[in-house]
Amino acid sequence: MTPFLIVLLFPLAVALWLGIRIVPQGEEWVVERLGRFSSILTPGLNIIIPFIDQVRYKVTTKDIILDVPEQEVITKDNAVILANAIAFIKVSNLERAVYGIENFREAMRNMVQTSLRSIIGGMELNAALSSREQIKAHLKTAIADEAIDWGLTVKSVEIQDIKPSPNMQRAMEMQASAERERVALVTRSEGEKQAIILNAEARLEAARKDAEAQEVAAKASAESMRIIGDAVKDSNASATFLLGDRYIQAMQKLSASENSKIVVLPADLVGAVKSLLGGK
Repeated sequence: MTPFLIVLLFPLAVALWLGIRIVPQGEEWVVERLGRFSSILTPGLNIIIPFIDQVRYKVTTKDIILDVPEQEVITKDNAVILANAIAFIKVSNLERAVYGIENFREAMRNMVQTSLRSIIGGMELNAALSSREQIKAHLKTAIADEAIDWGLTVKSVEIQDIKPSPNMQRAMEMQASAERERVALVTRSEGEKQAIILNAEARLEAARKDAEAQEVAAKASAESMRIIGDAVKDSNASATFLLGDRYIQAMQKLSASENSKIVVLPADLVGAVKSLLGGK
């Protein structure tokens, strides 16, 4: 091989070497020719024109995981909660992804944050804390149209965490504690009310029974007086005995009292009893 031929073949070999591009699996490369979009290199062996064609972007074709950082969101009822999410996207149109937006990863992350604030901002606190699936569905719908314009496909969006802020959590705990105390107070008041009602009913029943007993005693006393009256109709001996017995019992009770120091009895007890009957 002559030196002249070697001189000719060497630049050709160098150019061929510079024009060979091996694209790994899971990636696609964007080629610009003289500063303008030319083609897309797929995985495998590719040939470009050296010094004219240039690989400008290397983009993954695998699913991309976007971690959306935690942020404070104000709900419809002015409660502050903390929420973060994670989005799974895929590049479906490489040309739009690299030329339609400055940084599609950062753009999608900001889009998810903004949409999440908007969705939760239209909900009340309790609804926001208990409607994770609903928020996720609305969030995916909200970002899907913009993602298509940027050559992206939203595979899935998940709400990682949604919880009250520390201050709001303390306020909720105080509210829950106050509610428990209120329920306990109401329960205790109801118990006391029922106890008062039962006591009143018991006293009423006792009074009714006492009245019935007094009525029975009065009827018995009246019947006994009638019997005594029939017995002493012709003679007052029985009446004298009965009154004397009652008189003696009364004197015994009087003498048993702690306040009694001296008990004076009449000398003629029978005469005193007879005087109660009119001296007959």
